[in-house]
Amino acid sequence: MLVYLARRVGVAFVVLIAVTFLTFVMLHLLADPVREIVGRSATPDQVAAKRAELGLNDPIVSRYGSWLADASRGNLGTSWFTGIPVTETIGSALPVTVSVALLATATSAALGVLAGMAAAFRRGWIDKALQTATGVAFSVPALWVALLLVIVFAIRLHWLPATGYTPFAQSPLGWARSLVLPVIALSLSPVAAIANQTRSDVATIMQQDFFRTLRSRGLPRRRLLFRHLLRNAAPKTLTIVGLQFIALFGGTLVVEEIFAMPGLGIVTGSSALRADVPVVLGVVLVSTLLVVAVNLFVDLAVGWLDPKERQH
Repeated sequence: MLVYLARRVGVAFVVLIAVTFLTFVMLHLLADPVREIVGRSATPDQVAAKRAELGLNDPIVSRYGSWLADASRGNLGTSWFTGIPVTETIGSALPVTVSVALLATATSAALGVLAGMAAAFRRGWIDKALQTATGVAFSVPALWVALLLVIVFAIRLHWLPATGYTPFAQSPLGWARSLVLPVIALSLSPVAAIANQTRSDVATIMQQDFFRTLRSRGLPRRRLLFRHLLRNAAPKTLTIVGLQFIALFGGTLVVEEIFAMPGLGIVTGSSALRADVPVVLGVVLVSTLLVVAVNLFVDLAVGWLDPKERQH
């Protein structure tokens, strides 16, 4: 297990370095924000002085090394436009995005696993209904669902807030109310994906000899479902749940725009448009660390559930 863990950590480290370096290179080669920082009326001498101040005249590898050394100590620099520390900017936005992504993933996993198991175990109309529902869920964009939810539950019925985000520390109930509509809007497609995967895995396991033998012995249905059926289907289901969390974490921009939630999507979009390199790099670093951590957790969990995976 230690060898398996060391191999996964090594891969994660390589991915982190590769992603941050490529992002660093692309930002510095494709964007030059100095003119935006100093203003359109700045003289060439002022532009040159600002470039020197920001270190943009140094070799790109040297700049990346300096940035990486600072980042390893927790110093992500300050915004070139606002002067606010990047850690402070990310620290205020990260809880919003993580809250939405985590709740949407948990909701999708619970509903998807239950629906997939019911369809595989019961068959008949439940299975057909699931296939129809998943087809609809895959075809409906989250943007349309979010707008519909706002119109119905916020504007017409006044049950939930249409926009904004309430921190949990400020009001747990307000926090939950502010997340209901975004979570529902994001959950439809992941529920369908997880339900399809669970249904397929459970149906395959039910056809295997060991399960038929257990079933013929008259074991209680609950024991069959949760101890034998769900445990054997868990590795693939857990993998797709992890992938859905990563997709939701990276796909919250549209929902954050619609519901005016000050999350990482908004920060990334506004910073990228004006080439605020320190902020964009900080967001990429934190996002990559989170994705790598989730992938590592899923790999370890799958390896624990299915020892065969450790050999791959």
